[in-house]
Amino acid sequence: MPVLRLGRWLAAVPMALLALATIYPLVFTANVAVKTRREYILDRFSPASGLHLDNVAAAWSSVGMARYFANSLIVVTASVVVLLLLGSMAGFALSQLRFRGSSALFLGCLAALFIPFQVIMVPLVKVMADTGLIDTYPGLILAYVAQFLPFTVFLMTSHYRTIPADIVHAARIDGNSTYGVYRRIMIPLGAPALLSVGILDALFCWNDVLIALLMMPSPEHRTLMVGVTSLRGQYSDNIPQFASGVLIAAIPVLLIYLFLQRQIADGVTAGSTKG
Repeated sequence: MPVLRLGRWLAAVPMALLALATIYPLVFTANVAVKTRREYILDRFSPASGLHLDNVAAAWSSVGMARYFANSLIVVTASVVVLLLLGSMAGFALSQLRFRGSSALFLGCLAALFIPFQVIMVPLVKVMADTGLIDTYPGLILAYVAQFLPFTVFLMTSHYRTIPADIVHAARIDGNSTYGVYRRIMIPLGAPALLSVGILDALFCWNDVLIALLMMPSPEHRTLMVGVTSLRGQYSDNIPQFASGVLIAAIPVLLIYLFLQRQIADGVTAGSTKG
């Protein structure tokens, strides 16, 4: 028993330190966000003297954060819907249907996961500019779909491979077409994975800065993460207000992690076990 307790302590201490290192930046940002500018200049690490929520109100109204929030909501929702539709269809085809080139397509999706966006961003922006999709919602949505579709296909394929092929054969015997099998069998059985992958895709799209900055250069079309940077001027820095903007942008992500952490964990491990 003493050896077992010692082992638990040896595992708990590093995990506690890791949790502290993760939580501290959020606590620090929240503390700065409710400080006055004078308090921050005098001592940035001391606790705030009170809840100065006027920083949050100023951050929300000063640079059009409401518009940026709406832009992010529109783009993220549409991107996730398209990603789940295409990803689930491709996952079903690659896992349950047998056709020439299916293995090569799956390997291609795996290979795409290892290509950094910085490698393709110049040709992507050029193609988007040539087709008139720069500074448009469809352009940013297509960019997100292109960037995160390989990840979605990989996880959905891994999940659908855990479904016994006998279920698909039985559905075909009952007279279902390929589309019928996908709609009546694969969608309901894949609902937990779709939820998990959808949450992960939403987090990826919501937290993105680089793609949104390239695809949406106009101020009125900025997403929330890009819009937060507008709170810092070239010649003046109101750090408490800037911290309030960062906090506003982080609240949706924090809520998702708080209430859907089990689904996020399931999405990360989707297809890692069979049966």
